[in-house]
Amino acid sequence: MKFLGMGVPELLIILVVILLIFGPKNLPKLGSALGKTVKNLREGMGDSKKAEEEADEVEVEEDDEDAAKKKTAAARKKSE
Repeated sequence: MKFLGMGVPELLIILVVILLIFGPKNLPKLGSALGKTVKNLREGMGDSKKAEEEADEVEVEEDDEDAAKKKTAAARKKSE
């Protein structure tokens, strides 16, 4: 199994080094902080996608309004 180009032995070595650096008492705090960070990143990415979709919807509505105005103007010209 490969994760970011590393196998299981490399990942285990990294986990052991992290455990030695931070200690077993601080590891849950570190995991919690990492989880919150990932959650915030995902929410931020989701918000930007929603904003893009809303902007696209506004553009479509504006295009529809412009097309309706052009049709109205063309109809007025024909009736004159």
